[in-house]
Amino acid sequence: MIRRLSVFLLVTLAIVSGVAVVSQAQPQSLLTRHTRDVVVSGQAPLIGRLPATQSLRIVLVLPHRNQAELENLLREVHDPSSPSYRKFLTVEQFTEGFGPSPGDYDSVIRFAEANGLRAVGTSPNRMNLDVRGSVTNIEKALHVTLGVYQHPTESRTFFAPDREPTPDMPVHLWHIAGLDNYSIPKPALLRRGPSVPMVKSNATTGSGPDQSFLGSDMRAAYYENTTLTGSGQSLGLLEYAGTDLTDLDTYYANVGQTNNVPVTLLSTDGTPTSCTAKQGCDDTEQTIDMTQALGMAPGMSSLVMYVGSTDVAIFNAMSTAKPLNAQLSSSWVWTPADPNTLNPYFEEFALQGQNFFQAAGDSGKWGTRSEVWPADSVYVTSVGGTDLTTTGPGGGWQSESAWSDGGGGISPDGFAIPSWQVTTAEGCSRCSQTLRNAPDVSANANFSFYVCADQTACSANSYGGTSFAAPMWAGYLALANEQAVSYGQPTLGFVNPLFYNIGLGPYYTIDFHDITGGSNGYSATTGYDLATGWGSPNGDNLINALAPAPVGSFTLSATPRKASIAPGGHGAAKVTATPSGGFDSSIALTASGQPAGVSVAFKPASIAGGSGTTAMSIKVSSTAAAGTYTITISGIGGGVTETTTFTLTIT
Repeated sequence: MIRRLSVFLLVTLAIVSGVAVVSQAQPQSLLTRHTRDVVVSGQAPLIGRLPATQSLRIVLVLPHRNQAELENLLREVHDPSSPSYRKFLTVEQFTEGFGPSPGDYDSVIRFAEANGLRAVGTSPNRMNLDVRGSVTNIEKALHVTLGVYQHPTESRTFFAPDREPTPDMPVHLWHIAGLDNYSIPKPALLRRGPSVPMVKSNATTGSGPDQSFLGSDMRAAYYENTTLTGSGQSLGLLEYAGTDLTDLDTYYANVGQTNNVPVTLLSTDGTPTSCTAKQGCDDTEQTIDMTQALGMAPGMSSLVMYVGSTDVAIFNAMSTAKPLNAQLSSSWVWTPADPNTLNPYFEEFALQGQNFFQAAGDSGKWGTRSEVWPADSVYVTSVGGTDLTTTGPGGGWQSESAWSDGGGGISPDGFAIPSWQVTTAEGCSRCSQTLRNAPDVSANANFSFYVCADQTACSANSYGGTSFAAPMWAGYLALANEQAVSYGQPTLGFVNPLFYNIGLGPYYTIDFHDITGGSNGYSATTGYDLATGWGSPNGDNLINALAPAPVGSFTLSATPRKASIAPGGHGAAKVTATPSGGFDSSIALTASGQPAGVSVAFKPASIAGGSGTTAMSIKVSSTAAAGTYTITISGIGGGVTETTTFTLTIT
C-alpha cells in the first residue's frame, strides 16, 4: 500500500567527509555558528563580562566521518526498493562507520586538558566531550570574550561570545554548546488566564473532573481502545527540567487508574532530575508529557525522561541509549545560534530507526521571527494542534477542527523543502514550494485536559498546547512499532516519508482524520494544510497502513527437477507456485545460471494470483558445452522473492 519512497531528504547538510587533520595545532573555524545577531549588530547593549573565575560546563562536539556515505545510507534505509530498507544501525555500528575516530576524540581531550579544561563527560559515539573550566580558561582556549548583554526583548541579561570560536587544535569541531544563554527553552504550553483569550473549551465529553480529557480519552479517540498497548516499546521525552513523580502518581490516583510503565529520570549532564515547587521548579510540562504518552501506550516496557541543560547533551544521550527509544518527543521550543546544530543527532536517529516528534508551538501562524525551532527541521515530525470532540467519556472520535493557537506555516529558519514534501506542496495553495512546510500531523491541543503538577491541587480545562499533541503521537507510534515487530518487521524509523505517501494515496481519508474546519491564521482545508498537516490518526487504520500484515509467501517447484538434453535439442518442464498466508500477487519468473548456448523461457512469463503453473522450455544450441549445470528459477511478486533449482545435463 505504501509506494516507493522518494529520496529521503532533498536537503542534506554539507559536512566534511572526515575530520580534517592538520600538521600541527592552529586556529580552526567551527562548522556551525555561535554568535548571536543581536550581539554582532549591537542591538543587545554590552553591560560587562562574565566573572573570570566563574565555572562553566560546555560541550565540544565533533562532526561525523564519511558524510557522503552516511547520506547515501540515509536514502537507502528509507527506500523500500533498496536491500538496506529499514536495516537500521546499532549505536556501535553507527560509531564504527560514522562517528569521530578515536584518535580525533583523544586529540580533543588533550586540547581541553592543555587549556585547563577538565573532561567531565564522554560519549559512546565519540561526538560529545563535556568539559568544565573557568571563564578565563574557556576564553583563552577558544579566543573569545564572554560578555554580559541586555536582552533586547526580555527583562534579563544574557551572556554570549563576542566572536566565533577559533580553538588551536589539530581537528575541526562541529559545535560548542553552552557558550550563551540568549534563548531559554520554553514549553509549548498555554494556561488560561488574563493573557489567554477565554475561548470555549471542547471539554464536554472527557472522563476526568469537569469532563476534562485524560490520556486514556485520547487513546479511545485516536486508537479506539483496541489490542495494542505499546508492549516491548520504549519512549523517550526531552526535558529541560526534572520532575516530581508524586505528581504523576496523584494524576493516576485521582482518576482511578494505574500506571504500569516504569519511568526513568535520566540526567544527561548533571542537571537535577528532581523538580519541586519548594525548589522553585515547575514540572507541569514534564508531567503532561508523561500522562499523554502513557495514556496512548499504557503497556510500554519503559518511559525515559532525558533531563539536561543543553540540547546537544540531551540529543546525544537519546542517540546512544541502551536500549534505544524508537519514539522520541519534545514539547519545548528554543532558538539556537545556528539551526543546523542538531543535524548530526537527527541523522543518527534516522539511521538507528528512531523518530522524533516535536510540538509545533502555540502562537498560531508562524512568522519569520517565530521561535519554533526545532519544529521546522526537515528531520523531525512536526505536530500541530486541534480542537477535539468525542462521543462521550472514553468514547470515540466525533469531530475535530484546527486549534486557533496551534503552530504551523513556512520554516522561519529557512530550511529548504524536503523531497517527500514537494508533491504535497504543489497541491497546497498556501504552502511554500521551496521551503519546509509544517506541521506534518496534529492532535488535540485545546484547553480541555486534566493536569496535575507542582504538588498542588490538580486542574481541569486550564492548560492547552501542542505540548499535549506531540507525546500523544509518540505514544501512537509505539503502537505502530509494536505491530511491526509482532509481524517480524523492524521498527518504522523516520515516518514523515511514510505519512506523505499515505496522504497522497487513495486511502488517505481512511487512515487520517482530514481536518477541514478552523484556522490558526491558515485555514484548515481538504488534504494537507498549514494548520493541521495531514490531520490526526484515524483509529488503527493508520497503524495498519504503517505496519501492514504480512502478505504471505509462496513456494516454487519444477516438474521434473532435472533433464538430460543433447546439443541442438529441446526440453520442457512445469513450474508451479503454491501460495501460503493469503498471498495472491502476480509472480514474475526469471532463470539464471544456464551456460552459454542454453536459453530458458517461460510461457506465460508470470503466474497470476499467486497460484498456478507455467511451462518452462529449454533450448540447447549445437555448440553448448557438455556438462551438468544448475539453473536457478526465481519468482518475484508482492515484495516476496522465492527460488527453486533445475538440473540440466548436456550430453
